[in-house]
Amino acid sequence: MTAIRRTAAAAALLLALPLSAVATAAPALAATAPAASTAPVGVQVELPRPTGPFAVGRQILHLTDRSRTDPWVPSAGPRQLMVSMYYPAKAGTGGPAPYMTPEAARLMLDVKLPGNTIPTEVVTGTRTWSRTDALPQHGRFPLVVLSPGYTMPRTELTALAEDLSSRGYVVALVDHTYENTGTTFPDGHTTTCEACEFPPSDEQLATFAESRPKDVSFVLDRLTDRGRPAWRYAHLIDRDRIGMAGHSLGGAAAVPALLTDDRIRAGANLDGTMFVPVPATGLKGKPFLMIGRPLDGPDDPSWTESWSHLDGWKRWLTVAGSDHGSFTDIPLFFEKLGLPQSPETTVTAARGIQLTRQYVAAFFDLQLKGVPQRILDGPTPVNPEIGFHP
Repeated sequence: MTAIRRTAAAAALLLALPLSAVATAAPALAATAPAASTAPVGVQVELPRPTGPFAVGRQILHLTDRSRTDPWVPSAGPRQLMVSMYYPAKAGTGGPAPYMTPEAARLMLDVKLPGNTIPTEVVTGTRTWSRTDALPQHGRFPLVVLSPGYTMPRTELTALAEDLSSRGYVVALVDHTYENTGTTFPDGHTTTCEACEFPPSDEQLATFAESRPKDVSFVLDRLTDRGRPAWRYAHLIDRDRIGMAGHSLGGAAAVPALLTDDRIRAGANLDGTMFVPVPATGLKGKPFLMIGRPLDGPDDPSWTESWSHLDGWKRWLTVAGSDHGSFTDIPLFFEKLGLPQSPETTVTAARGIQLTRQYVAAFFDLQLKGVPQRILDGPTPVNPEIGFHP
């Protein structure tokens, strides 16, 4: 890895850490964070309503990969993962789906906001639109695997997961254990982040490049097993139509995942510096979507290099006024809690989520369902924030 790519990768990974976690970990790369924060009385965060015709169901899976030892904490034994499964469901069935567990919420707040006084209920009380154990719709649907950013729990992509499912997708939202602020397992214990060195070492980046694709492939193995799949509604999955998308490190991980797993037909990167650039030989002709912030000064070299090597359908979109978190749920909390965002951010939280949902869904509708999408052909007055890289 060249020095310039290493610096860009480190900066992009750190940007996944909002507010004071970034400032504490790498003051040279981040603005000073606020002091202890207090939630306004009675605040409740609500995710935007999904836009598709289906209600959304959710189930939580605990998966154990006994073929490999955990790469971050070998003493923990086999690699264990928690996965949220979202699926098209029948309206009026199931119960409320909590946003995240209290302990995972507490760890996220305490890590991101040193001196935090925001009660965990502000996060755990977030209004979602999915229903736990809702009855599934009939039919078979494409599967999209979602991977969150470095240090971020999988819940940061809940709004995107719910929307994709409402539009007729099964979604597997994966927590990469020990790479985020906290993952809660069924026995009640919550792991912490063991892979949070700032900046990440070359060894850590190499482990990410190997481990995340293995996590994704293992999840696919367990979901598409024709004998004993790990999920009770695995019959909903169309095994021939599988895609992957992710934010930050999760988006970057789509490149090695597409290269190593032929079941994944299309990939999308949401503002993630590609620590594994697309090789000169391409991605086996697989379509790839890159959507992110406009970059000040020279382009991110990993994106510029990868763009030139993509050998299938491709789009590089920029969202004017966005920042690194605009493609996730996180800005919703910033706005409700009155926390500052980067000064160049002009896109509201709701608009950032709306644009992310619209273009990611259009990409997978085109690539996995074969439905033409005019918004992917070029700029449109309806979405003036979206720029197309030539």
